[in-house]
Amino acid sequence: MAEIRRRLAGRALTAGEKLPSIRRFAREMRVSPSTVVEAYDRLAAEGLIRSRAGSGFFVAGGVPPVALADAGPRLDRAIDPLWVSRQSLDAPPDMLRPGCGWLPADWMPGPAIRRAIRALARADDRVLTEYGGTRGSPALRQLLARQCATEGLDVGTDQILLTASGTQAIDLLCRFLLNPGDTVLVDDPCYFNFQTVLRASRAKIVSVPYTPAGPDMARFMEALATHRPRLYITNSALHNPTGATLSPQTAHRLLTAAAAHDLTIVEDEIFADFEPEPSPRLAGLEGLNRVIRIGSFSKTLSASIRCGYIVARADWIEGLLDLQVATGFGGPSPVAAELVLGTLGDGSYRKHLAALRGRLARRRREMLDALEGLGFTAWTLPRGGFYLWCHLPEGRDAAELARAALAERVVLAPGNAFSVMQSAGDLMRFNVAQMNPDVLRVLGRALR
Repeated sequence: MAEIRRRLAGRALTAGEKLPSIRRFAREMRVSPSTVVEAYDRLAAEGLIRSRAGSGFFVAGGVPPVALADAGPRLDRAIDPLWVSRQSLDAPPDMLRPGCGWLPADWMPGPAIRRAIRALARADDRVLTEYGGTRGSPALRQLLARQCATEGLDVGTDQILLTASGTQAIDLLCRFLLNPGDTVLVDDPCYFNFQTVLRASRAKIVSVPYTPAGPDMARFMEALATHRPRLYITNSALHNPTGATLSPQTAHRLLTAAAAHDLTIVEDEIFADFEPEPSPRLAGLEGLNRVIRIGSFSKTLSASIRCGYIVARADWIEGLLDLQVATGFGGPSPVAAELVLGTLGDGSYRKHLAALRGRLARRRREMLDALEGLGFTAWTLPRGGFYLWCHLPEGRDAAELARAALAERVVLAPGNAFSVMQSAGDLMRFNVAQMNPDVLRVLGRALR
């Protein structure tokens, strides 16, 4: 009975759908057929299912609405990925957010954005008032194609689809490539919103331990053989949350394994512009046969101007276009695309990135020294970006630390929010750009 209720709540069974036969469900649950008969009879008495003579049992109407929080394991709210995201997004301006995933406003290219907004005011009225085309701005797609060419990835604009955000890009790909119950591999730890989007798609999530050089390839090969996954979703350039960089050897082994096991790889390059020098990219090495690249401009430009992209095979882009129309009626906002294009085309943007890398390098060193003074130790030393993935002092729990800090109006990101296996209870992700002496004082008090 509990299993049927779980499937109803998770929408694995919907109104009017036939339940498994008594014999099949008995085999699946490893119980006797009479046990299933009694369970079905009790559920029918409650009105959740109904019997049709000679046809079996069917789901009755009135299935409760889906709750995304119920689609995965029940977690302490301090480490639930949705709760951590909501704490960061809804925090009032006076709260400190070293657990969030974006830079402070005064680190972003505000003057360049304002120039782009002023230029946009003179744009054709259609840009300001009409729906966007299904593929998004041709000029912005051409710019992205030129950027791909600098790393030897030859793509046409018909292989690039602009989306409303990087998160929407992942959602579209999950809708396009997955059926409910399909298995997807993720890193452990991984960006926690990968987990929530996959849960919304009713995918089975299997995680593989991540090392400073990439996924643990012995465990990765075991997962391929055991679970036969449809997708692997990962970060390229600078991994979230660890800050690690994929090694050339691991990249080669990943692509060889993907080809042998018919695995599609989704490579999220959202942190690529923070690298001092480009690291291996799976899409560049493999050529988009079974690798899909996604990204957005929220980390280096603006999280308020929502615009992402997908780079993939042209035939897959065609299929994704229909999904984009069905779920969003057209591409991203033309206003957002024009603002992104205007800012990226501004000669100051390249200088902004160079200054940002230098500023972050200094802040990472400063915050690492300060955190080490409190007893934290870095899991690895990132080449760039704004994250430090740190072990807590021995015997301390990250969820408890996050709860204590929240009571003092500081939002942290405890390790198990990123871990499917819940194996990161002694780790914490820190956004060094959002750190200041007040955060350090709160951490010091919470650790006493």
